[in-house]
Parts: sequence; C-alpha cells; structure tokens
Amino acid sequence: MTVVFVHGNPETEAVWGPLVDALGTDDVVCLSPPGFGAPLPQGFGATMLEYRDWLIAELEKFEAPVDLVGHDWGGGHVVNVAMHRPDLLRSWASDIVGVFDPDYVWHDLAQIWQQPGAGEELVDTMMGGTPADRTARMVDLGINAEVASELADGQGAEMGRAILLLYRDAAQPALSEAGRNLEAARARPGLEIRATEDHFVGTEEMIRRAAERAGARIEVLDGLGHWWMVQDPKRGAAALRRFWDSLPD
Repeated sequence: MTVVFVHGNPETEAVWGPLVDALGTDDVVCLSPPGFGAPLPQGFGATMLEYRDWLIAELEKFEAPVDLVGHDWGGGHVVNVAMHRPDLLRSWASDIVGVFDPDYVWHDLAQIWQQPGAGEELVDTMMGGTPADRTARMVDLGINAEVASELADGQGAEMGRAILLLYRDAAQPALSEAGRNLEAARARPGLEIRATEDHFVGTEEMIRRAAERAGARIEVLDGLGHWWMVQDPKRGAAALRRFWDSLPD
C-alpha cells in the first residue's frame, strides 16, 4: 500500500526524512503543497479549498487508494480530503484534527499572520536572512540541525506569501465551518497523532472531541512536540505501523 505524506508550515518534504527512514519502506510519496517546497502556480489563491482540491487532484493520479498522512497544515488538508473524497483513501492520519473543533482558537503566531501589516512583518522576519539564519530559527523551534538546514533552503518570500494567504483564509469562523462535516471522515479509518507537547493544535478536550466525531483512534506520543516526526521518528513510525497493521486487508 502506498503511503503519501503531506507536510505543513513553514516546511518542505525534508521534515519527513527521518520518519520515512524509520519506516523502512520504499512505497512512499511525499507531496509538497504549493508554496511550501513547490512553486505557487499563477492564480492559485492558497485557500483551504484550493489546497484540498490540489491534494485531491494529486491523489487521483494513484491507481489505488492510499494511506494518507499529514502534519500541521498538511494534516488539515488530509482531514479535508477525508471529509470530501474518502474514496481516494484506504486510511488517513493527521496530527491536527483538534483544530476542526468549533471551540478552537488560533495560536498566537497564526493570529499575527492574520493581521495586515503585523503579519507581513513577521513573515519577512521568518523567511528573511541567510540560510544559516533560517536554520538557527528552526533549530530554536526544536528541529535538529540537519533537517533545519534542508527546511531553510526551501523557505523564502513565496512561502511567506502562501503563509499569509492560507492563514487569513482560515481565520475563524472559517476553520470551524470547515469542520461541520467532520463526521464524514468516518468513511475511512482515521488516526489522530497526539503529541502531548504540541500546543498549536487545541486542548486535550478539543482533540478528543474532534477525533471522536471523525471516528479516529488516537495514538499518544507522550513528551513529543509539534515536530514529533523529527524528535523521535522511531516512535512516530511505530505508531503509524500499529494503525496500518490494524486495518483490514
């Protein structure tokens, strides 16, 4: 079964490298959303709906349903596909199911990106400087230097533009409205990857409530944070394998 990984912000597919190595399988495809390690096509507005439709179009190229895994905004795109095109999936996994809960409040960085002026200033700081500057910023967030350097190489003004467009499109109540159809994700087996030190993705109550609505089981990665797949790739790989091994043939 093909495994498809989709990353988020401010990342490229390099964020999956350690986890893919830990899985030890060749049947893996990493997809880069437009603006995040892939060019922004002309006319692409970087909205939630456009990213959902981009991912649907990519998955339609596969001959059979896939096991789809998403992190950060990639996890949001995964849930959106699970709600609208479950026929493309054998299973889905996301680490941000909780953001689709109606009580979710965007984290502080997102709220700044959503503000005209302040958002541009913050993005310019994040995406600017030398590759070494950007690498240091990612290391400060808890990513090892090797992966941080690869991510830094893919960051820049285009990614900054995508960040602003996407987060502004998803300002509340838009995200809560997108989650109204969360029960539709039950059509395929789902997994919520719960890294306990990830404080971007809602409270424990929100996460469990949203996972229940989506019919998703929960794998707890105690002590790991937002970049769990880099911090302890072996634990992340084991959690995914347990989920996949539980699925009917």
